[in-house]
Amino acid sequence: MWRFLKAVKDGEHRVAPTTWAVAIAAVVYTFVPLDLIPELVLGPLGFADDIGVWAILAALFAREQRRWQAGLG
Repeated sequence: MWRFLKAVKDGEHRVAPTTWAVAIAAVVYTFVPLDLIPELVLGPLGFADDIGVWAILAALFAREQRRWQAGLG
């Protein structure tokens, strides 16, 4: 994983714009007080939407890592 992140940092791998957009959206959505499912009302269930956004980001990150590895071989 660290080699992949270094390749992105050094410009050896170009990350898809949609992945960047989702990453930015995930960070903003996590820290902005507006929520689709508020934690104050629904308790732990309110974290489901936050976890969903981060799960989508994780899937896109894994896809980018696979694209990078395919380019190495």
